[in-house]
Amino acid sequence: MHLCRNWAFPLILGGFVAASAAGHASSCTSQAEMNSVDRSALASTGQRLAVAVVQQDMATMQSALLPAVAAQWDGIHNAIEQGAADVKGGQPQLNSMYLLDNTGQTGTGDAQFFCSNADGSMTVTITLSSLPPGRFAVVQAYAMGGPTPGSTHSIIGQIVFILGQDGGAWKLGGVFIRPAMLGGHDGVWYWQRARELTKSDSPWAAYYCYQAARYLLLPVDFITSPNLEKLDQELAQVPHAPQFPYSVTEGDRTWKIDGVRFDAALHEPDLGVTYETTGVTDPAAQRTEAIAVLGALLKAQPALRQAFHGLWAYASNNGRVTPVMELPMDKIP
Repeated sequence: MHLCRNWAFPLILGGFVAASAAGHASSCTSQAEMNSVDRSALASTGQRLAVAVVQQDMATMQSALLPAVAAQWDGIHNAIEQGAADVKGGQPQLNSMYLLDNTGQTGTGDAQFFCSNADGSMTVTITLSSLPPGRFAVVQAYAMGGPTPGSTHSIIGQIVFILGQDGGAWKLGGVFIRPAMLGGHDGVWYWQRARELTKSDSPWAAYYCYQAARYLLLPVDFITSPNLEKLDQELAQVPHAPQFPYSVTEGDRTWKIDGVRFDAALHEPDLGVTYETTGVTDPAAQRTEAIAVLGALLKAQPALRQAFHGLWAYASNNGRVTPVMELPMDKIP
């Protein structure tokens, strides 16, 4: 996941992360309900920053920082740089804006914002922790690619900004960048594929396709919507979902797998597999062992081979985890 690990104000312990409980009363105004002054100011700032992200214009991004996060520029710079591949060549287009008013809060604390559309038929929930009093905004933009069959344009990347108002101007408090497609497919495709795999009794592949869908459809972890709550419910109800530790056997050897997770580090739909190594230390022997473990897992759960691009191998020994290799599915016997 490409995001700034230190995106929030230095004076806020914990930063902007999902909170388990709401703090003081706060209000949210969706884009359609904003007054023209706020809507125009946020749109202008969001569009300018989105263009700067796509173009890797670091000077513009740094000049837009809130004073309180200026010391965290290195982390923000790295997040923008690492996310370059997810938005490369895209045309920025604003998607949604939410104005968050927290001025009534008496001090720093958790805040939950309920952002409803005009008729109240859908509510997006934004949950932030350790938030000081003030006016903030969440702005989401797409990086639009070229046309695809059956549509005019495709969304290749997603950018989310947290903005704070400083002296009447909107300044940058944080940036999050994720792809909108992996392996040529978007989140809706992975969601539909997960349902198909559930029906075909391929629970492992279904489970991780749901995770891929969630990753692509949820650009940040502090926003929830009814659709994503539905996805989470379906994910939780996958029958015979993966449970760990899980043992696999190849020849006369058995390995214990401690966990498998969705991994998009190479901008591909991969899975990371952490297993307990037999203790080999020679690099060639480590690779041989990793290939044996990955192959044994695919024999036990063959639907994974068709659903994902490749597997990462992580060897665990006495609590220490070491990355060994990544292999595309067609390179794993």
